[in-house]
Amino acid sequence: MHGMAPPPERPLPPDPEAELRRNLRRYRRFAGGLLLLMAALMLGAYRLPPGYWTELLQASAKAGLVGGLADWFAVTALFRRPLGLPIPHTAIIPRQKERLGRGLGRFVANHVFTEAEMQRVLGRLDLAALLRRMLADPATSRTAAEALAASLPRLLDAVEDGRARRVLLRLLPRMVSGPAAARMLARLLRAMMASGQHQAVFGLALSQIKALLAAKEEDLRAAIQARVRAEGGAVVGWLAGGTVARRILTGINQELEKVAPDDSALRHAFEAWLESEIERLENDPERATAIGRALRQALAHPTVAAWLLDVWSRLKAALAADAADPSGRSVSLLTGTFANLGTLLAEDEGARARLNHLAQATLRGSLVSAQAQLADFIAGVVARWDTATVVEKIELRVGRDLQFVRINGTLVGFLAGGALFALLQAVFGHVAH
Repeated sequence: MHGMAPPPERPLPPDPEAELRRNLRRYRRFAGGLLLLMAALMLGAYRLPPGYWTELLQASAKAGLVGGLADWFAVTALFRRPLGLPIPHTAIIPRQKERLGRGLGRFVANHVFTEAEMQRVLGRLDLAALLRRMLADPATSRTAAEALAASLPRLLDAVEDGRARRVLLRLLPRMVSGPAAARMLARLLRAMMASGQHQAVFGLALSQIKALLAAKEEDLRAAIQARVRAEGGAVVGWLAGGTVARRILTGINQELEKVAPDDSALRHAFEAWLESEIERLENDPERATAIGRALRQALAHPTVAAWLLDVWSRLKAALAADAADPSGRSVSLLTGTFANLGTLLAEDEGARARLNHLAQATLRGSLVSAQAQLADFIAGVVARWDTATVVEKIELRVGRDLQFVRINGTLVGFLAGGALFALLQAVFGHVAH
């Protein structure tokens, strides 16, 4: 039985720095070759017949070799120890990585990420137009609404219930203690009257009273009989207590039945009283203050506080459940809000200008903090880099130019050595070299 063929090896991803590596190797070989050429010329010159030109070549080659060696040492000392020798002030970048990272961070933060540069960029960038185009796309605004709604449960979970409850219990009494609360209550009562809901509330209260009387009828009859006995004696109570109790309860029920029709006098009286209370809430500061004080006292009651906390818990759960539903009200509300905002930005040039100004002012206000954070971020990134990685990345990007430093040093040394020899020879005659 033949074995299964091994799976084909996956090709390695291309090296994004391969071209940089090739260039560095090519120029490094060229600089090294030029240094070897200087050494060969120097040695070869000593095998030539003595004379002016031979001595000129010797001086030039020596100077070129020395210049090339000096620049090789300087370039190599930036990244590593030359020949591995523990020479002081070498391997500068590996040993000073953190300091270089801090210096780079400060340079970028203070000389690149400046207020003038930010102002120039923001002046060309119309943030309001970008936001308008994004909101004009229904698919984009819908996606943004779903993402924002999806984050609502996490936001609610992040709110500490204890803190939210304390804020709720501290904020609500302040909200209901001023004249604004009285006006709000007056508007609410007017809306109820306009829709006829006040009569529904009155009817509900009436039905609850009737149900309570029916449930407590025996207790009330016994209480009335006891009262009759206490006032008229045992005989009177025995003879008339039951009759009196029955007549009283029957009369109460008959009066309640008279109130039931919509056009009853008591209902009209309730409506007139309600209208007068609304007028007092809107125009009488003392009445508004009294209502605020009563509401404040009610909210301070432990039972009401417990009810409010239960309302908060239920509201939080309902909001989280609705926000998690893509077809829920939260997503629809946010989508509509985004659409309205897009329309406003499209039609109101002043709104666009105010939004751009607000964005620029916000960024300018946070610039100092952002500069410090950016400097710390760059310094932290460089500090976390592996030393060999830092050296390699820097050398790949500046190594080609540094090899030209070596090349130029070798050639300048060669020319300077020859020129210096010629000058000294012309001034002093024969010179030793």
